[in-house]
Amino acid sequence: MSRLGRGAAGGLETILGWLYPHVCPFCGKVTEERICGPCRKKLVYIGEPRCMRCGKPVRLESSEYCLDCGKRSWMYDRGYALWVHSKEVQKSIYQFKYHNRRIFGRFYAEELLSRYETAVRRWNISLIIPIPLSRKRRRIRGYNQAEILAEEIGRRLGLPVDGRHLVRIRDTSPQKKLGAAERKRNLRGAFAWKGTGRLRGNVLLVDDIYTTGNTIHYAAGTLKQAGADKVYFLTISIGQGY
Repeated sequence: MSRLGRGAAGGLETILGWLYPHVCPFCGKVTEERICGPCRKKLVYIGEPRCMRCGKPVRLESSEYCLDCGKRSWMYDRGYALWVHSKEVQKSIYQFKYHNRRIFGRFYAEELLSRYETAVRRWNISLIIPIPLSRKRRRIRGYNQAEILAEEIGRRLGLPVDGRHLVRIRDTSPQKKLGAAERKRNLRGAFAWKGTGRLRGNVLLVDDIYTTGNTIHYAAGTLKQAGADKVYFLTISIGQGY
């Protein structure tokens, strides 16, 4: 880019900064920081010890798996989340999903990769796939927040993103409204692979929240039936693993 072009771009960014100042993704207050100081103190980034399968935090260093992963076999191979699903994180994701704060996708992707880029590179990912919405839900919402996040991650990693061929063929009920057994039944048979060819290599699934793990589990099973070797995941938040 020429010096004149860089100057024009910088001027445009300055004007946009005046018109749309950066706000904290958690409280909505204008701030020059990526996350305002008070909100950053409340966030719980997930570190060790954590479950070796789903990445939930666990209490004991000697615990290889959380309570859920110790009792179940999953179709996915491993995954990580950024934060424990606290009320601050819940509020931010709600704005991202339902109030058109799509710009938060860039912030979440940067935060995720600041922690997990090395792990994702080690997984040798061939393709990134977002968890899909049903046609009805996407039409109402206007966009798929998981696809926005996946595109941001793919752009930073230089990896292809496919938001078309893993589809949700049933308009399932929200998982948070269901009991444990109902959650499993709700998602069984909910996904299908509509790609023309077989998948090859390892796939990274991307979603906003990991709750019971059933969504990632059934989506991963569909992808493995379609030919994927291994399926990993990244999410913004996750529950406790105690």
